[in-house]
Amino acid sequence: MTNAINRRQLLAGGLAAGTMGAGVLAGSSASRAVQAPAVHSAKTKPAVIASGNGNIYKNGGTETCVERAFRLMTEGTDVLEALIAGVNIVEEDPEDTSVGFGGLPDADGRVTLDSCCMHGPKKRAGGVGALKGVRTPSKVAHMVAEQTDHHLLVGEGAQTFARNMGFSIEDDLNSTRSRQLWLEWKRRTDSRHYLNPAERAAVGHTVGLQMVAEGKIDPDHYYGTINCNGVNAAGDVCGVTTTSGLAWKIPGRVGDSPILGAGLYVDNTAGAAGSTGRGEANLYNLASFLIVEKLREGLHPKDAGIAALRRIVENTVERRLLDEAGRPAFNVNFYVLSKSGEHAGVALYGGPTRRYAVATEAGSDLLPIEGLFGDRT
Repeated sequence: MTNAINRRQLLAGGLAAGTMGAGVLAGSSASRAVQAPAVHSAKTKPAVIASGNGNIYKNGGTETCVERAFRLMTEGTDVLEALIAGVNIVEEDPEDTSVGFGGLPDADGRVTLDSCCMHGPKKRAGGVGALKGVRTPSKVAHMVAEQTDHHLLVGEGAQTFARNMGFSIEDDLNSTRSRQLWLEWKRRTDSRHYLNPAERAAVGHTVGLQMVAEGKIDPDHYYGTINCNGVNAAGDVCGVTTTSGLAWKIPGRVGDSPILGAGLYVDNTAGAAGSTGRGEANLYNLASFLIVEKLREGLHPKDAGIAALRRIVENTVERRLLDEAGRPAFNVNFYVLSKSGEHAGVALYGGPTRRYAVATEAGSDLLPIEGLFGDRT
């Protein structure tokens, strides 16, 4: 009898728990805290997205970054390999001064490059920082992921690794254009030779922005970078970010681009996110990781990106980093792709010239980036 009663009590308890669970799942706030991660059941629409330079530069060829990456991906090439083949176009094009060969150099006139890649299905990642002499750091980052047990190699060690992997090392990655721009910056900032460190930093930044305002430097190239993310019809998600970093940076500076969770993050169950803009703001917030976590919760790529931008605003408190309205005086852009193929480009500030690149079965295009605070020229 006791056993029978216990069994009846157990069944009753189970039914009650099931009823309670159904009520919770019906929409209470408690349910949202315990729900499983969002599952994307809709058919994935293959897509490749990138920062705007991903659908501008062709390096003398016929395809842009997103066009090549999408073509290769849909022909059956591994998604990450396709994306890297795409960004190689921009890395090798001297007309783009934000990445690779011809990227704007550091304060000493040396081009140093950073890159990171992540493979969603394999759950692997690799990166390089402050790499000199190799035009395509994205390829070296891929080698780090495939050939080592590490995620990040930097400086001389990264160059030695690249040499050992068969990459040719060049003495100087400056193009004629990048060297001329550096000389112009140097001429303006070094007219006096005894600036104290604080003055030198302020003058250097001010002159850099003056050169942007004069049209000598593309505003997006001052901070550098191309991010490119893709998903194929099978739902495999990958991403890559590559950059020459902040123009005229202190030698040795590494930004967010090669850091997992900052310049790039990929999760094959949710999607991918990458960034361009002020790397230090992104590093402080690991915003790409945050975006992918928001995708996992079921947010649309646009909403996930906006959540990260709000986090950056919340954590930007130093007066020197704020404008007259108390908002960030810099820009950060995010390129967000869900596992289902939905995508968005968002930034602190949008504008008529700020676009992100996309390639789908419908072709390639440049789409508007939406600004959290609207447009800023």
